[in-house]
Amino acid sequence: MMYKMKNLTAVVCLLGMVSCSTVTVEDWVSSTFDVSWEKQDAGAARIVTGDVRDAEIDLLNPQQSIEGFGSCFNELGWTSLRALSEADRESVMRELFAPGVGGCFTVCRMPVAANDFSRNWYSYNETAGDFEMKNFSIANDRETLIPFIKNALQYNPELKIWASPWCPPSWMKHNRHYACAASPEYNDIRPEQLGREGTDMFICDEAHFKAYALYFAKFVEAYGNENIRISMVMPQNEFNSCQTFPSCTWTAAGLNRFVGQYLGPEMRKLGVELMLGTMERPNPLLVDTLLKDRLSGEYIKGAGFQWAGKDAVGAIRRNYPHLSLYQTEQECGDGRNDRAHCLHAWELMKHYLNSGVNVYEYWNTALEEGGMSRWGWRQNSLVTVDAERKTFKFTFEYYLLKHFSHYVRKGARLLPVADSSGNMLAFINPDATIVIVAYNGTPAESVRVVGIGKHAVSLALKPDSFNTIVVKL
Repeated sequence: MMYKMKNLTAVVCLLGMVSCSTVTVEDWVSSTFDVSWEKQDAGAARIVTGDVRDAEIDLLNPQQSIEGFGSCFNELGWTSLRALSEADRESVMRELFAPGVGGCFTVCRMPVAANDFSRNWYSYNETAGDFEMKNFSIANDRETLIPFIKNALQYNPELKIWASPWCPPSWMKHNRHYACAASPEYNDIRPEQLGREGTDMFICDEAHFKAYALYFAKFVEAYGNENIRISMVMPQNEFNSCQTFPSCTWTAAGLNRFVGQYLGPEMRKLGVELMLGTMERPNPLLVDTLLKDRLSGEYIKGAGFQWAGKDAVGAIRRNYPHLSLYQTEQECGDGRNDRAHCLHAWELMKHYLNSGVNVYEYWNTALEEGGMSRWGWRQNSLVTVDAERKTFKFTFEYYLLKHFSHYVRKGARLLPVADSSGNMLAFINPDATIVIVAYNGTPAESVRVVGIGKHAVSLALKPDSFNTIVVKL
């Protein structure tokens, strides 16, 4: 679908690009699975003429704007990085967050209390019946999440932080337990405490709704007192999923009451945006229920999607083109951090960006090698740490993400690409540079002729390589 340009100047600018007389390749970086982030000779990209092109970038139909790229602050991310020397830890954080250096992350997520990559179960108030939140405390976070986030903010003070809970305080749930599903090795949930999808495990009455909205407000205010601004919240991570770790199922109707009557008004008082999510099912009606509601629709500024939710993004973008859409958690792998999952990540990035998301976020920023969670799940990360040797390395998936995040600026627009290989994305930055991200999945060098307006650029892509090419028209 075509997105309207913001002003006439932008239209004139793009029309000028189509007919411009010069084109320059300003930068080119390539990553294979043997050598990551290798600068190429930009002069090797030949400017060619003729009508035979392998791909065509459409300058006249810019799509959604890109707000940014990032990852999540989890407790086990910080405990892994804390195993490194201070110099190495700062090197990692600078690479991830410092503008113009490496990953250049601009948008990151954090949990509201415990999630599946916490050290253990906890909430900010486990005093049953404390509806006034007198015993609310973020003391646990001062050991992990707060120093993690503050370290990132030292490198990028403009970093946008948003948050969602995995689980409310256990006394606010019908089963009085942090989990919803059984795992004898990792939790002590009893058969009568088990939950199921399509039910409200949260106690949906006025007293609990009011207390939970206050809980969110106390969280925002407490982090504000730590000089960490929470700019946006989502009400529940994966609200359809019963898990062995901190989780809570909701129905769309239950969330609708909470968001429209309680959480929305409370967040508006604090100037905090509210988005719906995170959505992990392919059914767009689970989002539509709230967006069409007279009360909830007034507060919801967008929606977040992960896992099977990827198949609902396109419908929400078509039906609600004004909303901000986030890819909130890249599928997390199995702790191997291997080539196969990096290629899967590439497919995910193409799908989400072509479906209309404004933000793309990785999941675990850092983990110890093997990526084991407190609840027995191995997952991938951008950085792996050998705690015994006190060494670290950036993974294949980090360099893939960097191929986008280092070059695609905030405010860039996705550009449609007609590409015979299906392995190319393009963006136009606010400074009018064109960013091309391309993958050559063949075992041989592949020469790709890419049309950009009246010009074409011939690119000789290395075997099995990701490439970012920056073009100035």
